[in-house]
Amino acid sequence: MSFGFNSILKKILPTGLFYRSLIIVAAPMIILQIIITIVFFDSIWIKANRGLTRSLVGELKTLSDIYTGKDSEQIDYLTGQFKFNFDFVINVKDEKLPTVSKERKYSPMDRSLRRELKNTFGSTNYWFNTVKYEDIVEVRIRSNDKIIQILFPRERIAPSSVRLFIFWITLPSILLISIAIIFLKNQTRPIINLAKAAEKFGKGDFVSGIRPSGASEIRKAAYEFDRMAKRIDRHLKQRAEMLSGISHDLRTPLTRLKLQLEMLNQKDLSNKMSKDIDEMENMLNSYLQFAKSQIQEGSVATNINNLFNEIFIEKNSKNFHLDLPVDVVLIARKNALKRCFNNIIENSLNYATNVYLHISKSTNKLNIFIDDDGPGIPLNQYKNVFKPFYRLDESRNLNQSGVGLGMSIAEDVVRSHGGSIELGKSKYRGLQVKISLPL
Repeated sequence: MSFGFNSILKKILPTGLFYRSLIIVAAPMIILQIIITIVFFDSIWIKANRGLTRSLVGELKTLSDIYTGKDSEQIDYLTGQFKFNFDFVINVKDEKLPTVSKERKYSPMDRSLRRELKNTFGSTNYWFNTVKYEDIVEVRIRSNDKIIQILFPRERIAPSSVRLFIFWITLPSILLISIAIIFLKNQTRPIINLAKAAEKFGKGDFVSGIRPSGASEIRKAAYEFDRMAKRIDRHLKQRAEMLSGISHDLRTPLTRLKLQLEMLNQKDLSNKMSKDIDEMENMLNSYLQFAKSQIQEGSVATNINNLFNEIFIEKNSKNFHLDLPVDVVLIARKNALKRCFNNIIENSLNYATNVYLHISKSTNKLNIFIDDDGPGIPLNQYKNVFKPFYRLDESRNLNQSGVGLGMSIAEDVVRSHGGSIELGKSKYRGLQVKISLPL
């Protein structure tokens, strides 16, 4: 039961920290004001209104009894006293009571007045209207086949302190909630900035100039995040420089070996050794490519369609088919994305006859599907192919001339952009690579 209630609350309540904090601050205040208002109306205003109304109806009853007499001079004298002392406007009319009720159903003042008039004069001997005039109430009473029209100030049955009470109970609430909003904005802004910096860093962008602010705990978190980001960035740069340096240094002896092989008279041996050297050089190129993928690159607005068209022209293959039904611009690291797509497409072209690339766009996501009609990959190998230096020995070798870094680089690039990469069965009976990138 409690689990279902919590699920409903999670769907109804806002997810943002600012709005949740605002509810924590404002909800008790609003509930307290509502309780105070209800108690005031029930115990003070309604009782005061009932007493005023009962007193007024008593005066109207006295006036009605006066008109049952026969002495016209006495009636005129007492009518004048009522007009002077009670601020009444009294008219006697020879007409029938109106049949259309002007009572407001949800007005406490109208309900109280109706209840007292009904108890005193019965249900068919009175009529009243509280909405015709702004500050005056009209009551008509039947007395000896005459209709007595009485006009009196509204304040006789409506305490004037109600508006003042509502004003003073509402104004401080609005003022306090406004102050709370200002303070909450100042407290949640550092958390929002920290979350944005973490998201940016998670996508592989360089984060600099984090300014700790807010409460001491938030400042501590921002300071530690800044130190962590700098350590990770320094580590990535050192690793990339090391791989790049080792690969570059190994090129020099390989070049010397190539020159020495050209001078050998034994061509058979020379050709075999040249193949080994070429393979080692390809391996070094893969290492360099892996190192480049770790180098920080700025994010720019990248037209995905133009990027795929560039790859299509570079591949220059009639077996590579593009389907770009939508135009998409993505904030991303262009060179890294191009390297990622190149690795996957090149791998598909090596081990399949045809490669089909299709993109689709949803509300907040770009989906890229790369299908081929090759031999595919066993289901139990889907996770392994993303491991660095992992190579398949069976039906499909992802990179015969490399060292198994192509798919690892592709996954690293996609993950650093906040996306996901999945393998599956293609409708062309080969392998499908699905890449999802946030817009």
